[in-house]
Amino acid sequence: MELGKRFILIIFSVMLLCVPVSAAVVDKIIAVVNDDVVTLGEFNAAFDPVLKNIEANYNGPDKGALINQYKEAILKRLVENLLIEQEAKKLGKNVAIKDEEVMEVVRDMIVKKKSNMEEFKNNLVREGTSLESLKKEIKSQLLRMKLLRWEIKSKVMVSDEEIGAYYDKNRQDYEGKEAVRLKLIFLALPAKTDSKIKANIKAEAKAKEKIKAEAEELRRRALTGEQFEMLAAKHSQGPGAAQGGDIGFVEKGTIIAAVDTVAFNLPLGQVSEVIESELGFHIIKAVDKKGAGLKPIAAVREEIKAKIEDEKLERKYEEWIASIRAKSFVEIKMQ
Repeated sequence: MELGKRFILIIFSVMLLCVPVSAAVVDKIIAVVNDDVVTLGEFNAAFDPVLKNIEANYNGPDKGALINQYKEAILKRLVENLLIEQEAKKLGKNVAIKDEEVMEVVRDMIVKKKSNMEEFKNNLVREGTSLESLKKEIKSQLLRMKLLRWEIKSKVMVSDEEIGAYYDKNRQDYEGKEAVRLKLIFLALPAKTDSKIKANIKAEAKAKEKIKAEAEELRRRALTGEQFEMLAAKHSQGPGAAQGGDIGFVEKGTIIAAVDTVAFNLPLGQVSEVIESELGFHIIKAVDKKGAGLKPIAAVREEIKAKIEDEKLERKYEEWIASIRAKSFVEIKMQ
């Protein structure tokens, strides 16, 4: 992901972007920022959705302190927004933002929420805002980010030495997992009924014994020379049947426990015993293994670089905005 775009998402993650569709205009000034002001109406428009969320979802003993923290954070952001906009005007930067840039951020937010556009819009309405209000706020953030990229990005560099040091310090995060490549024959048990009638219970037990016997016979045929792949293609009801039962590499701890235990102790090329689970009967053959080990630094270099860049961007932003504020007139009137 592009450096500036990642930083936009960092800012979005710490600030609620909801702006209500309709907010009463209140002219009371709560902050003066050079020649501009922040009004109580603007503050309430940003804070009301946050307060609503806290009231609905939090009942801890420090609720009052939490509300005050959010008040301070939102007022700080409103002041910073004005400082950044003023700096952009002062520098005469061309900060035009296209609609497609805004929609790209919206789509990223939808993906992160594992949602779709319709659900996303409905959630915004429930939170007291709208897609148009959100897009307006995103556009404002993107305008500011263009300035920040000009002012900050050129000062953020990540050396190979820093990447190496991060890799050495966080090696546990880059340990590969043990994995085994399996071929599988699976015979499923029939769906259980809720009936407690003895006849039904007896019929289920009989069906289970029949399927187990079929599994045992398939294992015997595999052990006496028939190709495991052909048996799987013809009889397996599990994944990979059309590929001769090949389900590829599976990492330790990601499959049914009973199968997992056998799979990671099975010598290569050997056919397992019939394994019973609540789903049915499994016969597996291990065809390849990959041991747990450290991912090479080349494979994770860009991931590490991105993490370090994000951390540096946050620090540089705080330093930059603090320097802008220090040479500006800022008076907070809200108690």
